[in-house]
Amino acid sequence: MRIDLATSPGSPERPNEDWVSVALPASGQGGTVVALDGVTPPSGDAGCVHGVPWFTARLGGALVELSGSRRDLTLREVLAEAIRRTADAHRDTCDLSHVRTPQATVVLARWGGPEGEVEYLVLSDSTLLLRSPDGTVSAVLDDRLDRLPREALRTHASADALRNAEGGFFTAAADPAVALRAVAGSVPRERVSAVVALTDGASRWVDMFGAGDWAKCVALLREEGAQGLIDRVRELEAEAGARTAAIRWKLHDDASAVFAEL
Repeated sequence: MRIDLATSPGSPERPNEDWVSVALPASGQGGTVVALDGVTPPSGDAGCVHGVPWFTARLGGALVELSGSRRDLTLREVLAEAIRRTADAHRDTCDLSHVRTPQATVVLARWGGPEGEVEYLVLSDSTLLLRSPDGTVSAVLDDRLDRLPREALRTHASADALRNAEGGFFTAAADPAVALRAVAGSVPRERVSAVVALTDGASRWVDMFGAGDWAKCVALLREEGAQGLIDRVRELEAEAGARTAAIRWKLHDDASAVFAEL
């Protein structure tokens, strides 16, 4: 098994709000991939004294522990319990009802269980890629945010009205019930040769800049590694300059990639 992961902040002036991890059991059978992209709130009160990096570290740690130790739970149940644990950790100090309470996108994959499957879960606009032994790459996407009219997301107030709301988009925040909104499923283990998780700062190579398709993205990861993909994205951002900000609001975003060849 080959594992490679990297993460890079969008700006040296801000903490990296992404969180990524791979866990392998001592038996050598199976594993778990977790990738979170913390949602950067606009300046002002968000109801929490801790901040997004604290939240993603708490949620990510719970996801790794639960997905590895509780094989009896589905990944939706794992996510729900991880959100519940994280919320309980700051319920007494923070206003968890605030629409901008710390939150994150989620990619979660697990393999090696008795059913012989690769389970997956995606919530919001991070990406999971599954490569088959013949080289075919399938993308698992939660595209609800992309399907919203850009005008509906133009202001903080309009985006807040659609955040974790019916007809809008969903992220992992303080309500465990959001796990039911995740895109989840499974495929037979023999149909998967590699698992890739990308936050949207890394998936820009495909979905913003069009430098290649998902299959070429996986090939790049195999050849140049996770940091190589992120370096390619940074080069494209530098070439695009201010035009990038007009496309997705940020010239540079936190970028994380995980490549697990099973």
